[in-house]
Amino acid sequence: MIIPALDLIEGSVVRLHQGDYGQQRDYGNDPLPRLQDYQAQGAEVLHLVDLTGAKDPAARQIPLLKKLLSGVTIPVQVGGGIRSEADVEALLAAGASRVVVGSTAVKEPAKVQQWFQRFGAEALVLALDVRIDAQGVKQVAISGWQENSDATLEQIVEQYLPFGLKHVLCTDISRDGTLAGSNVELYREVTARFPQVAFQASGGIGNLDDIAQLRSSGVKGVIVGRALLEGKFNVTEAISCWQNG
Repeated sequence: MIIPALDLIEGSVVRLHQGDYGQQRDYGNDPLPRLQDYQAQGAEVLHLVDLTGAKDPAARQIPLLKKLLSGVTIPVQVGGGIRSEADVEALLAAGASRVVVGSTAVKEPAKVQQWFQRFGAEALVLALDVRIDAQGVKQVAISGWQENSDATLEQIVEQYLPFGLKHVLCTDISRDGTLAGSNVELYREVTARFPQVAFQASGGIGNLDDIAQLRSSGVKGVIVGRALLEGKFNVTEAISCWQNG
């Protein structure tokens, strides 16, 4: 499925280049009509990232998120600096269907495994951002990509399988925000290795052909952000491209 995504800073829709707050592009402060438009065009799930909250959990945009989540009737997954059980609780209470957990899942697995036990695997998405080295090792990056962890993508997924892991959003950092196409090989490999996990591909979607390339990759969802904001194609076209392979 096609999952349209918006990144939010203080109520405005933005895009960061390669996760850098210093390189942000502003797309206006009307996230709700955009989300409603995505839904009207047939999106079945939406993805929101609270970048203000990612930088400072105390500044999480809960009132805005509540407004956005109540303004659409399809499930929305929400992420951005989730560091505590209270963060997960607050987002689920605000109306999120799933909460996206990144660095914390890598740095503090025991803590996040408890969240799986408490909230259920359906309510959580692990966001794993990988840097792939010359040997093909999928190193997971953390802290907004500022540092590499010692873990590989496979090691992290394996840590969570006993807890029912269901959803993984996987980004090849080198492709993110570039519109340069997805790393199809990466997704083929991980979906074949972990067929019980629904992978979402993220990063690099620039045109409909990039979506078509992913049809045979085994991923269940494709996150599309910047290409929609820049009018490269619309949600209806993306869905029809995904379904009519």
